Amino acid sequence: MNSNTVSVRTEILKLSKRSGCSHSYRKSLLEQLQQAIPFDAACCTTVDPDTLLSTGSVTDEEIEQIHDSLFAYDYLREDYIPYHQLAQSEDSTATLNLATAGKLERSARYRDVLLPAGFQDELRAALLYKGACWGYLTLFRRFEKPTFTEEERLFIASLVPSIAQRLRKSSFAVPAAVQAEPEVEPGILVLNDKFDTLSANDTAYQWLRRLREWEGISSSTTLPRPVRTACFRALSMTNVSSSCKSCVHIPGYPYITIRASNLHGDMDNAPLLAVTFEPAGPSDTLRRMAEAFELSEREKQILDALIRGLSTKEIALLLHISAYTVQDHLKSIFTKTGVTSRRELVWSFFSRFGVV
Repeated sequence: MNSNTVSVRTEILKLSKRSGCSHSYRKSLLEQLQQAIPFDAACCTTVDPDTLLSTGSVTDEEIEQIHDSLFAYDYLREDYIPYHQLAQSEDSTATLNLATAGKLERSARYRDVLLPAGFQDELRAALLYKGACWGYLTLFRRFEKPTFTEEERLFIASLVPSIAQRLRKSSFAVPAAVQAEPEVEPGILVLNDKFDTLSANDTAYQWLRRLREWEGISSSTTLPRPVRTACFRALSMTNVSSSCKSCVHIPGYPYITIRASNLHGDMDNAPLLAVTFEPAGPSDTLRRMAEAFELSEREKQILDALIRGLSTKEIALLLHISAYTVQDHLKSIFTKTGVTSRRELVWSFFSRFGVV
C-alpha cells in the first residue's frame, strides 16, 4: 500500500466516524476513494438489511442512464457477481474482470449494458457489518482504461467494515424531530411492467416527490430507486418468496414502508405492479430505534415489553430474570437513550419517534 493509499484510508476512516447525513457521507466517501482508486463513475446505495432492497442511492448521471438495466441483471437474470451472492460471501468484494478470468465477454451484463455505455470493468462491494448488509458500492472504469487490480479490490475490502458501520448508523439515525403526517390513507401507485405510471393517489405523489428530493433526482418521471428495486423484486421469477419491501427513512419524516406487489387481471395479460407507501409499523420503527441506540438483544426485549405497558415484575416473569436484573437493564437503556425515567422513555418512542 503506497503512501497516498495509506493517507486516503486514514481519511476515510476519519470520515466514517463523523456525523452527518448518509448522502453527504457517501459523496465525500466517493471523493476520497477517487484519490486512491481512479474510476470513471460510481454508485453507492444503502439497502434494507432485511430484504437487500435499495433505500436510496448516490449515483453518477452516466450510471443512472443504465441503472434499470443493471437492476434487471441483479434481480431478473443470472450473471457474474450479483450483489445478493456477495452479501452472503466471506469476501464481499469482486471485480467483473477477475470473476470472468479476464474474459469479460462471458458476462451478459458486460456485453449488453456496460460495453454499449462505454464501460469495461466493475468493482463491487457488498457493505457488511456484523453479518448484515447495509449497502452496495460499485466503481466503474471505461473501456480504454485498465481493469481494476487485485490490490485495488483488497483496498476496498479493507474499508468495507468501516463504511458499512457508518451506513448502519445512518440507516438507524435517531430523528431530531418528525413531521406530523397529514396523510390519512396509504399512498397507492399502479405501474406497468415498464414502470410507467398508470394511476396514483395524491399520497403516492407526495412520497415520490419527497424520495426524489432525497435522492437528488430532478426528473419528475424517474422513479426513486427504492421503488424501482422493489418492483424488480416483484417481477422476478427467481425471488418470488422474497419480500418486496424496504423500510426507508427520509430526514424529517417517520420511517415509511415501500412495498411492491404483482397485480393479476385481464388487461391483455400484461403484468401490472402496485406500490404502496405507508408509515412503518410499530415493530419496524421500534426495531430501528433500538438499533440506532445500539441496545443489546436483552435490552431490546425489555424495551418492547415497556412499550407494551408491562411492569418490572411482569417483565421479569416474562424473561425469566430477576426484577433487579430488569432494573439494571433499564438503567443501561436510560443511559443509551438519554432519558431519566421509564415514563420519559415511553413518551419519546411514542411522540418523538412515531411508534404508534
